[in-house]
Amino acid sequence: MARYDIAILGTGPAGVSAAITATIRNKKIILIGSADLSAKMVKAHEIQNYPGLPHIKGEDMAAAFKAHLDSMGIGITEDRINAVYAMGDYFMLQGGAGMYEASTVILASGVSTSRMLPGEDEYLGRGVSYCATCDAPLYRGKKAIVIGYTEEEEAEARFLSEVCEEVLYFPMYKTDASENAGMPDAERFGARTRVIPEKPVAIEPGETMMNKVVRTAEGNTYKTDGVFVLRQSVAPDKLVPGIKVENNHVAVDRQMATSLPGCFAAGDVTGTPYQYIKSAGEGNVAALSAVAYLDKMKRA
Repeated sequence: MARYDIAILGTGPAGVSAAITATIRNKKIILIGSADLSAKMVKAHEIQNYPGLPHIKGEDMAAAFKAHLDSMGIGITEDRINAVYAMGDYFMLQGGAGMYEASTVILASGVSTSRMLPGEDEYLGRGVSYCATCDAPLYRGKKAIVIGYTEEEEAEARFLSEVCEEVLYFPMYKTDASENAGMPDAERFGARTRVIPEKPVAIEPGETMMNKVVRTAEGNTYKTDGVFVLRQSVAPDKLVPGIKVENNHVAVDRQMATSLPGCFAAGDVTGTPYQYIKSAGEGNVAALSAVAYLDKMKRA
């Protein structure tokens, strides 16, 4: 497996800035995230405080960022990282599409805006999962529940429907307002998927250690062999076991270093203010700090 110098998670202003700076410093990087960059940025009506780009629309800023990456030959690996493990002198990253290794990591994955469901943290790894691709084989021929927070999670439901006996899909968004509205359910969600238009409020224990029960706001309960909670971003302490978190944000110093040697963070994941210019600046600092860390390790 190829080992990168720096793995950068996130393609918002922080991740893009970090990728550009690290590439200028001749480091072997992998930039992981959405090829469409930050959905939050793209949807911004107007950005007024980014130097040199006055009154720019979010979609135009995203286009400028993408053009900058393209001009430097920086590609984007479209994947979602579900876990980052510190392995001593390198990091192992678990993604939906595969595993990656890097000597250093920069977390620029944004902030998780949705609260964890009661029981989600307690049963994580024991009937609750954040990665359908990773854990689907455990539920072959069984029943699974998917709680999807964005339209992108419909692809995961389709994949699970190929493996599981039945999939119950709970959309935490308006399905009739999506671009796939009107598409037959079997095609959109999977042949073995049944859409439940209810709001899950808790994950409770089932008859065995792995079985679970999902309770909804409508007062119904659904038994399942496993629950997949799929969001765009994972809480930082779940994404990186052992990392220091303060108020649901990654704790960093002035060099954007986290509590784990070789792991840095930038952007919204480090806390307020949630500003594009702040994120881009932190991405630059994080990249320079990662470069300095790599050089120090090389000398050692």
